[in-house]
Amino acid sequence: MHVDFKSPCANGTFGDIKKDTRMEFSPFNNVVKLCLQGMSMEEAKHTEEALNLFMQAWNEATDDHEHFLAAYYIARNQEAISDRLTWLEAALSHALKLNDDTVKSALPNLCLNLAKCYEALGDSDKSHGYADLAEVLGEKPSDTGPFYHGTKAELPVGALLTAGGNSNYQSELTMNHIYFTALVNGAGLAAALARGDGRERVYIIEPMGSYENDPNLTDKKFPGNPTRSYRSTMALKIIGEVSDWGRPSPEELQRFRDRLADSNGEIIN
Repeated sequence: MHVDFKSPCANGTFGDIKKDTRMEFSPFNNVVKLCLQGMSMEEAKHTEEALNLFMQAWNEATDDHEHFLAAYYIARNQEAISDRLTWLEAALSHALKLNDDTVKSALPNLCLNLAKCYEALGDSDKSHGYADLAEVLGEKPSDTGPFYHGTKAELPVGALLTAGGNSNYQSELTMNHIYFTALVNGAGLAAALARGDGRERVYIIEPMGSYENDPNLTDKKFPGNPTRSYRSTMALKIIGEVSDWGRPSPEELQRFRDRLADSNGEIIN
C-alpha cells in the first residue's frame, strides 16, 4: 500500500506537506546534544534532570526537526497519560511538516505510542486508527537513496555485495543481512571501522531487492532511523565509488572503537 505523508487537517485526514527538506543527523547540533545529555540522565535514573534538559532543548529549538526531537523525549518522561498525549501530538505535528526520511522512519513508533495513549484514555476509535496507521507506515522505508556501503575491500563496478560475512563488531557472528546507508559520511565511518588493512572505500550501491530499516539502530536512541541505515538479505550492486567524504579524526575513530568495545548490546541479526 502506498502512503503519502500529509499534515493534519481539521477533519482528521492528512493534507499535503508544504516543506521538502532533507536533513543530515548531526550529534553536534545543540538540541541533539541536549537530548543526548538528557538520555544520559535517564539512564542514570535522574528523571527530573533529564526532563529539564529536554525542556531546554524544546525552548532552544529553532525548526520543526528540533521541536520534533525535543517533544518526543519530553513525552516519554510524562507520568500523566494526558500530558504524554499532548507532547506526542506536538511531536507528530512538527514531524508531519517535514518531508524527510529521518523523520518518516519515526512515524510508525510515534503512531503506536499515540494508539497506546488513546487506548489508556478509553478512546478505542482513535487508538485503532493510529495503530492501523502505524502498520501501514511501517511496511517499508520510503528512502530512495542514493545509497552507500563502506568497506576496505577493493571491488569493481558491477560487483555484488552479499550477506554472509562476519560482523565487524562481533567477529564470531555470521551476518544474515548486508548493510548500507543513505549518508555518505556514515558509510565512510563504517569503512574506517571495518576489519582489514586496505584503503577505506565508499561504494555507491543499488539494492537488488527489498530492504528494511536497520533494527539495531532504529528507535534505539533517537526516534526513527536518523542515520538512514538499512539492511537487506538481497545483494547490493556496486554502481560507483565516492572519493570525498568527511573522514573522522584518529581521536574520533578511537572513541567510536572504545564505545563499540564497551557495548554489551545484542546484534539483531
